[in-house]
Amino acid sequence: MTKVVQSLSTGWSFRDRDTEEWLPVATVPSVVQQDLIANKKLDDPYIGFKELDARWVNEKSWVYRNVFQKPSAPAGSAIVLVFDGLDTFATVKLDGQVILECDNMFLGHRVDVTKALEADGEHTLEIEFDCALLKARELRAKDPKHKWVGFNGDPARLAVRKAQYHWGWDWGPVLMTAGIWRAVRFEVYQARVSNIWPQTQLSADHKTAEVTAVIDVESIVDGEYTAEFSLSSKGNEIARQVISLSGKTAQVTFQVDQPALWWPHGYGEQILYEVSVSLLRNDEQVDHASKKFGIRTAEVVQQPDKHGKSFFFRINGMDIFCGGSCWIPADSLLPAVSAERYRKWIELMVAGRQVMIRVWGGGIYEDDAFYEACDELGVLVWQDFMFGCGNYPTWPEMLESVRQETVYNLQRMRHHPSIVIYAGNNEDYQVAESEGLTYNYDDKDPESWLATDFPARYIYEKLLPEVVAEHSPSTFYHPGSPWGDGKISSDTTVGDMHQWNVWHGTQEKYQIFDTLGGRFNSEFGMEAFPHISTIDYFVENPEDKFPQSHVIDFHNKADGHERRLATYLVENLRTATDLETYIYLTQVVQAETMMFGYRGWRRQWGDERHCGGALLWQLNDCWPTISWAIVDYFINPKPAYYAVKRVLNPIAVGVRREHHDWSVAHAQPPKTSKYELWISSNKPETVKGSVELRFLSVNTGRDIRAPIVREDIIITANGTTDIITDGVLDHIAEPEPHVLAARLWVNHQIVARDVDWPQPFKYLNFSDRQLDIKRRTDKSGETVLVINARKPVKCVVFEEQEGVQLGDNAIDIVPGDEQTVTITGLGNRPLKYRYLGQEAAEVVE
Repeated sequence: MTKVVQSLSTGWSFRDRDTEEWLPVATVPSVVQQDLIANKKLDDPYIGFKELDARWVNEKSWVYRNVFQKPSAPAGSAIVLVFDGLDTFATVKLDGQVILECDNMFLGHRVDVTKALEADGEHTLEIEFDCALLKARELRAKDPKHKWVGFNGDPARLAVRKAQYHWGWDWGPVLMTAGIWRAVRFEVYQARVSNIWPQTQLSADHKTAEVTAVIDVESIVDGEYTAEFSLSSKGNEIARQVISLSGKTAQVTFQVDQPALWWPHGYGEQILYEVSVSLLRNDEQVDHASKKFGIRTAEVVQQPDKHGKSFFFRINGMDIFCGGSCWIPADSLLPAVSAERYRKWIELMVAGRQVMIRVWGGGIYEDDAFYEACDELGVLVWQDFMFGCGNYPTWPEMLESVRQETVYNLQRMRHHPSIVIYAGNNEDYQVAESEGLTYNYDDKDPESWLATDFPARYIYEKLLPEVVAEHSPSTFYHPGSPWGDGKISSDTTVGDMHQWNVWHGTQEKYQIFDTLGGRFNSEFGMEAFPHISTIDYFVENPEDKFPQSHVIDFHNKADGHERRLATYLVENLRTATDLETYIYLTQVVQAETMMFGYRGWRRQWGDERHCGGALLWQLNDCWPTISWAIVDYFINPKPAYYAVKRVLNPIAVGVRREHHDWSVAHAQPPKTSKYELWISSNKPETVKGSVELRFLSVNTGRDIRAPIVREDIIITANGTTDIITDGVLDHIAEPEPHVLAARLWVNHQIVARDVDWPQPFKYLNFSDRQLDIKRRTDKSGETVLVINARKPVKCVVFEEQEGVQLGDNAIDIVPGDEQTVTITGLGNRPLKYRYLGQEAAEVVE
C-alpha cells in the first residue's frame, strides 16, 4: 500500500479548562486567541487597548478535542499521529490515555497510535495546553540560584522553549498563545521515507557537481525494498538510479555536468534542482518523497586585514555585500500568516534590492513557506537559533530539549540554498556583558562553563555547533549575534555588531551613522510611525488621532520612545502636531537615518571589505504598531524602504558633505566643509560611466557654481570608485545654503542619483516649494508620474494604497532633473502626496 496522509484540520472544539463549555474551532492550525475571536469571546487585541482586555487569556489553560473515525488501515500498517507544532506545554490523550507530553513549541512529534486505535468507530483526541506563563514562573522558582536576567519580557520566559516575543517585546504585545499552531495529521503506512537530505559538492571551476541524496527509511512490514531516485530541474529529469535497500539508510550520488548555480537575486538565477525518491516493495510504491535544493557554495570570509578581521559572505566565489533586514514573526498569532503573505514579504525585499534576511532569535524557526520563498526569489537567510536577550538556564532536561529542537529544525531547513549561516543566539552575550556574567573566552573546558553564572555558553559554543556539524555541516555556524572571537560585542574590528548608539545608547546624530559601524552591521534602526491607514485601524476614537494620544503611545512599546522620537525630530526638522504631518516627519527621519547608514557602509565595502553587510532592524511588524519596521504590519512600505532600495542600486552614486555637530557648535555655521563623491557597484565586471555633480541653491534653485562633470569613468567591479575625496565648500564665499546633486549615467542612461542637503533641515526654508506633476497612462495601463520642480524639494512621498505598487517613492527633486515614477494598480484613483515644508497633502488627480 502507498502511504496515506489524512489531515486532522477540522472537527475540533475547545474550552477553558476551568469551564465545561465547548466552543467550535473552524480549522487548525490555530491558537486560542483566534478561536476566541471567532466565537465572539474576545475582541481583536490589536485594536485600541484591547490587548489589555485579552490578558486573561494568557493566564488560562486550554483543552482542544476532536472526535474522529479511525483511519482506514490495511493489516500490517502503522497509524501514526503527527504534530508539526504544539504551543507549548501539551498533554495529549487518546480515549483518555496519555500518549504524548511535550514542552517545546519548536518541536514536531510523531506518535504511533496503531494499538490505541485497534477498535473501529469513534475515538476522542484531547490536548490540554497548560498555561505557559504560570508554568514558566514555576520553573523559575525552582532554580533561585540562576541569574534570571534579560532584556524584554518576563525573565521567566528563559525557562520555556516557546517563542520569546510572546512575553512582550519593545515592538510587540503580551499575547501568550496556546494551541495546535502547526498542522496535525494521521499517516498510515507500511514503510516510509522518514528523511531525505540532498547534499551538494561543487567543483572549484563550477563545471561539475556531485549531488548526494541520503534517505532514512522506516519499515513496518519486512521484505525487500528498493529505492528509485530521480534528479530533475525545471521539470526535466536529469538522472535516475535504482538501488536495493540493505538497511535503514541509503544514498546515491549523481554527477552533474555544467550545473546551473543558485544565486542571490541580482547576481544570477535561482535555479532549483529536485531530488525525489520512490520507495518500492514488490514493485509497488509505498512512499514518495522529494526536496528542492540549489547547487552553490557559501562561505563567511574571516581574514585578518588592515581593519581587523573581515566578516562577509562569498557565494559561488562572488563577494556579496549583504544589504537587507532583520525579520521578526509576521504576526503575534502565528497561524494567521499564510504562504501567500510570506511570499509578499519576500517579494517586497527583492523589489527593494535587499539580498539578506536575518531570522531573529526571539521568534520562531520559520514556516517552510518562508524558506521556500527565499529559495525561489533569491534572498539569503541568516538564521538565528531561538535564544534571545537573556541568560538561559542549562538544566539537563533543557539541554536535551534544545538538542532535539536543533536536530528537528536542522533536518527541516538544511536543504534550503538560501540559508547561509546559523547564529547561536540574539544578544545573549550582550546580556552577559551588561550583567557582569562570567565569560572567559580563553577557558576551553565546556563542562566548566556549566558551573558559571553564564551557563548558556555551553549551548552556543558546544551543543549547537556539534549538532550543526553533524546535521548541516556545510553551513557556517556563528556563536551569537553580535559576536566576534570572544571580544566585547561593541568591538568594531571583528565579527558582527548591533549598533544602537543611534536611537538607543548615546543617541548619536544619524548623520554620522556610517562612522559607528563594524565589520558586519546586523542590527541598527530608527523608529517611524506607520501610515495613517494603519493608525486608523487601531485608533477607534477620532479624538485620539493626535501624535501623543494615550492609545498611540500604548501601541509603541519602545522604552523611552517619547524622548527619543522627540530628540531626533527636534534636532532635525520643524515639528508639527497634526497627526498626518507628524507621521510624515517621523518617516523622513527614519528614511534619512537608513540612507546615511547604508550609503556609508556600502561605500566601505570597497575598502578591503571594511563593512560586509548591513541588516536594518527591522523589516516587519507582528501587529499594527509604531516601531523600527520599514514596512508596517499591513505590508505598507514606509519611505525608508525606498531610501534603502536606492542605496542598494546595482550601481549607486553617493555624494556627501562633512556634517558638523551643530548643537555642540551652538548652531554656528561652519566656514568650510569638505565633500566627497563616489560610485558603489556590485557588478562583477568594470563598467564605464559618467557622473555630474551640481551645486544648487536651496532658496532659488539656481546653480551657485559650475557643475563638475567626469566622463568615461571606469567603475570598479564589486567595489567603490572614489571620484572626489578632497572637495571643499566655502561657506563664506558661498553663504547661500545649497544642495549637492549627483547623477550617474551608464550607456547614456541615468542609473542613479544622490542629493546631499545642508543639515539640519529645520534651518532651511521650504515654504515656497512647488511641484509640477503630470500624470499619464503608458501602453501597459500603468500610471506614470512625470515630476519637475523649480527649487529643490525634499522627500516627495506618495501615499501607499492597497493593491498599488510604487516604483519609487520618498524622492528628492531638483531643478533640471525630471524624474518619473511608475505606479502599478492605481487605475483612475487619485493619489495624495506630500513633501517637506508642505502645509497639507496635495492630490494628483
